[in-house]
Amino acid sequence: MAIWFSRSRNIVFSLRHNLNLSGILIKRDYSPRPAFTNSQLSSKSVCLDSFTSLRHESTAVEKQLDLVQQSDEEDPQELNFPGGKVGYTSEMKFIPESSSLRVPCYRVLDEDGRIISNSDYIPVSEKLAVRMYEHMATLQVMDHIFYEAQRQGRISFFITAVGEEAINIASAAALSPDDVVLPQYREPGVLLWRGFTLQEFANQCFGNKADRGKGRQMPVHYGSNRHNFFTVSSPIATQLPQAAGVGYSLKMEKKNACAVTFIGDGGTSEGDFHAGLNFAAVMEAPVVFICRNNGWAISTHISEQFRSDGIVVKGQAYGIRSIRVDGNDALAVYSAVRSAREMAVKEQRPVLIEAMTYRVGHHSTSDDSTKYRAADEIQYWKMSRNPVNRFRKWVEDNGWWSEEDESKIRSNARKQILQAIQAAEKWDKPPLTELFSDVYDVKPKNLEEQELGLKELVEKQPQDYPPGFQI
Repeated sequence: MAIWFSRSRNIVFSLRHNLNLSGILIKRDYSPRPAFTNSQLSSKSVCLDSFTSLRHESTAVEKQLDLVQQSDEEDPQELNFPGGKVGYTSEMKFIPESSSLRVPCYRVLDEDGRIISNSDYIPVSEKLAVRMYEHMATLQVMDHIFYEAQRQGRISFFITAVGEEAINIASAAALSPDDVVLPQYREPGVLLWRGFTLQEFANQCFGNKADRGKGRQMPVHYGSNRHNFFTVSSPIATQLPQAAGVGYSLKMEKKNACAVTFIGDGGTSEGDFHAGLNFAAVMEAPVVFICRNNGWAISTHISEQFRSDGIVVKGQAYGIRSIRVDGNDALAVYSAVRSAREMAVKEQRPVLIEAMTYRVGHHSTSDDSTKYRAADEIQYWKMSRNPVNRFRKWVEDNGWWSEEDESKIRSNARKQILQAIQAAEKWDKPPLTELFSDVYDVKPKNLEEQELGLKELVEKQPQDYPPGFQI
């Protein structure tokens, strides 16, 4: 390599000397470019067509907008590197760690559920709006009852989506059933929207015979191939590189669909977050990354997670279109996700959405958030910034919802969920053999030995296992 580089350098030097060629230095036109107005730099400006990505071409940088302004004193010349052609300057100037102005948050509804004047959003019909609200209310009731069931010792673990119902339901409503969802663990509303029944939720949490996961997963680790919903996996952020692969697969198969994956703000500290975004950007995979920035990663505040302006700016670092949206505004979430989904599918590119919200509930039933958060802070977000109440006001103001409707949906949801729990408790647990199936086509000898050893242990100490436990 060194010999090749030396010879190449000599050839270039000879050509420049004898033929008076500029060689590496190339004259470029750096005349002033049009400025952008505030209206152009709205939520739509993030989606400007001039942001194009041409993989494998070192000149792709020429196709992008200059987000770092060029100074008038810079020499109008470029240096050609394998990584692209870039202008140079004689001034030593470091890029600032962050902009003095934070990226604005896109919203449509104000706190009183009224549409902000001149809002740019996708209209929602009465039928869709009512269905969205019904699912948000059902999700609230489901969270409350299953949480209480865990506190009663009827299930071992549970995670609620309290405070994040708008992200769950509005994002689900904006997607196509063919889009493949790779969740974190706080998105049961997406599965609820897609038709996963309350009985199926109960069966999974109780790990009975009717559980599609055959009782192998801990509660809230839902999954359904029928609904294009990958099974929840406890390790943080592992779903993001997988989403990049799923998106690329959909692209290769020319499907009219994209991959959609969710993550919390704490998950962005994992290497898989960066790997997932970079893979998707480089491979131009149709993936919508949705980050729920709820301020807390269990007990770790976002101030201890990163020094950047949240998550939205991280997308730009990887060459990904990004937008920050009010996650407690169902109309804003719906519009942003639907637009992002359209970009991902039609333009074959990834998009990052940072949804600003607040986790009202504890991280899980294993957590007591009052140990690290003020009770009045939690109460403020629960009452004054409640996404369900906010959307309800808008639906009611349109004449699409009434107190009678409210009472009916919550009463019916409570009744159905309690019935589902009672039925789930009566089902037998899956037989012990299910622990050793569905992995190998032909069970290896060591696994057979483990299965035999476990059976012998159960037969020897039956008192340690629940009545009716099947070997």
